[in-house]
Amino acid sequence: MYKVIQATCNNGNLILSEKLSDQWEGKSFKVILVETDEIEIKKQRFFEFVDQHSFTLPDHYQFNREKLYER
Repeated sequence: MYKVIQATCNNGNLILSEKLSDQWEGKSFKVILVETDEIEIKKQRFFEFVDQHSFTLPDHYQFNREKLYER
């Protein structure tokens, strides 16, 4: 199981943006630190890539799987 939570570093301690539920009590964790700005930059690059490689299909377009496999 995994959970993504925002946290802030304060004097070397991570302060979580929300309290963990009892199901996490007593468990050990691996922590991966990624700056929020880095995630936003990657997300923005992804959407720019999608916009550059997208196209509009004609209104009458219909996907035909059988025709595809005939080739």
